[in-house]
Amino acid sequence: MSPTLSRRAVLASGAALMAVGGAAPAFAQSSHGGAAPDRAAILATMKRATAFMTDEVAVGGGYVWNVLPDFSRRWGELEASPTMIWVQPPGTATVGHVYLDAYHATGDEQFYNAAKAAADALIAGQHPRGGWNYVIDTAGEESLKHWYETIGGNAWRLEEFQHYYGNATFDDAGTAEASQLLLRVYLEKRERKYRAPLDKAIQFVLDAQYPNGGWPQRFPFVEGAGGLHGNPDYTPYITFNDDVAGENIEFLLYCHQALGSNDRRLVDAIQRGMDIFIATQQPMPQPAWGLQHYPDTLKPAQARTIEPRAFATHTTATNIRSMIGFYKLTGDRKYLARLPEALDWLDQVKTPQNLIAPGRTHPTFILEGSNTPVYIHRRGSNIRNGRYYADENPTNLVIHYGSFRNLDTAALRAELEAATAMDPAALIAASPLKVRAGTLNLPKYFTLRDVSIWDMSTDGRRPRPVAAGRAAELAASLNARGYWPTPMTTTSNPYIGPSPEAVTGGEYQTTRVGDLWDTSPYNTDFPVEAISTETFIRNIGDLIEAMAS
Repeated sequence: MSPTLSRRAVLASGAALMAVGGAAPAFAQSSHGGAAPDRAAILATMKRATAFMTDEVAVGGGYVWNVLPDFSRRWGELEASPTMIWVQPPGTATVGHVYLDAYHATGDEQFYNAAKAAADALIAGQHPRGGWNYVIDTAGEESLKHWYETIGGNAWRLEEFQHYYGNATFDDAGTAEASQLLLRVYLEKRERKYRAPLDKAIQFVLDAQYPNGGWPQRFPFVEGAGGLHGNPDYTPYITFNDDVAGENIEFLLYCHQALGSNDRRLVDAIQRGMDIFIATQQPMPQPAWGLQHYPDTLKPAQARTIEPRAFATHTTATNIRSMIGFYKLTGDRKYLARLPEALDWLDQVKTPQNLIAPGRTHPTFILEGSNTPVYIHRRGSNIRNGRYYADENPTNLVIHYGSFRNLDTAALRAELEAATAMDPAALIAASPLKVRAGTLNLPKYFTLRDVSIWDMSTDGRRPRPVAAGRAAELAASLNARGYWPTPMTTTSNPYIGPSPEAVTGGEYQTTRVGDLWDTSPYNTDFPVEAISTETFIRNIGDLIEAMAS
């Protein structure tokens, strides 16, 4: 349940990371003058960078997030074994998307073949029911279980990796990202080998949905899986965290239009997926939502131990925006009817005056029944002797999970007012859900910016061109081996054995990582050079834009 690491976050997080070092090809020009690289030179840079990724970095066609140049250590959200690839963005599927974008920009088969290799890697790790876990181990399930028992099991603050379920997850858009790549690869040349895995992915989304329209975090359900740290298993609960429902609705809409299918199953699942937002909005005087809700009572539920049973202000704000989008899809004002109540509630529970600071407009969690804010703490030094807890004390907070959020309720009110003024008939006429299936195509590019269903039948280009000299800068900074060296600002402790019961001396209450046994990632003051998929995706995107311009 990473709050930041997703394709959307990668594409929205600003300018590309600055590359360090690197030998310049002969055609590279200074950004202070000289001719910009021509189309052939830009293509040559893209091809050389791609060849390094496919020939040296990839494992069975798949990728993690960061790799040391000597390949001695590799990371996704956690450190990965040499045989593992990552499904969570910006991993295997996201890299596959940028390859396909490069193919669309150039027509060069090298990029199409690279995209297919990424899709093949995902297919090899696809759950039999059709979804994906966070990671795939090309060495097999026993190797993956060992990783969960060691590195995953010692990651104190990443509870989602502390138990091996053997099923698939909707968390962090991994299944959605992989499913969208299979859809795009299949549509490119209609190769039959991709249709069955794509159909399986579609069926997984349909099978996992509750009759009431909600989606769980993980599926298929594991009987007797149990929870962690004395809590019940939260993975079957209806999940809004990380936009699980929104990602699934988007994928089904893409399929509905791009496959030209009037399959009522897709339309019905989309409709029920939107309606669960109405059903789970709680009654007055707390017309809000939690990160997760019980499938039967529809009341807010606890998720990880770091996420208490409470209303979540940021989820409430996200759901308000989603429901405005549902109105634009359907022209049905039922999605707008109770949004003013939710906005009034957000204004009621704003951060107390004595705690206001930049980025802290609202407490994250508000208790049901009292509107009391609670804040997240921990004690101990590792997974074995430590624990997380919530109380009303707003000091000594963990820094790796925000107890406060920055929400612009005025902007949300303006969005709602603008949507309310829209003509339902005009909305229906342009809606990807309402127009005839097959009328709209997928966006041409998926990684130049954060595209959505509203970008169908467009290029999905950025609103502004890349800076002058950017292509020359990227050509110059691609090193002799063929990658853009990137300072890796996070690292993790290597696995050194089971965590001890005794608390290790030191201050771990507010830090991102515990003692030396904790394998959670943390920010380092001593960045080292790495090969980064995030940097690769951004830089290839910049070169695509430079070529298109």
